[in-house]
Amino acid sequence: MGLDVRLPVGLMFAIMGALLVVYGVFGDHTIYARSLDINVNVIWGSVLLVTGAIFLGLAARGRSSGEGRHG
Repeated sequence: MGLDVRLPVGLMFAIMGALLVVYGVFGDHTIYARSLDINVNVIWGSVLLVTGAIFLGLAARGRSSGEGRHG
């Protein structure tokens, strides 16, 4: 059974990270007054985007090396 959860998890992280980054860049900047003018959405969106990219890279590497194939 070749179930690899890295691909859907990586896609989920990457999509959510991209949405947060876009909202942080183009959204209303007055909401960051409570967080000492630190754009938390861009920071955590970037973290999610990098994490998603790592998961997608690992999924691609696992698929190309034939990991999980028995036979």
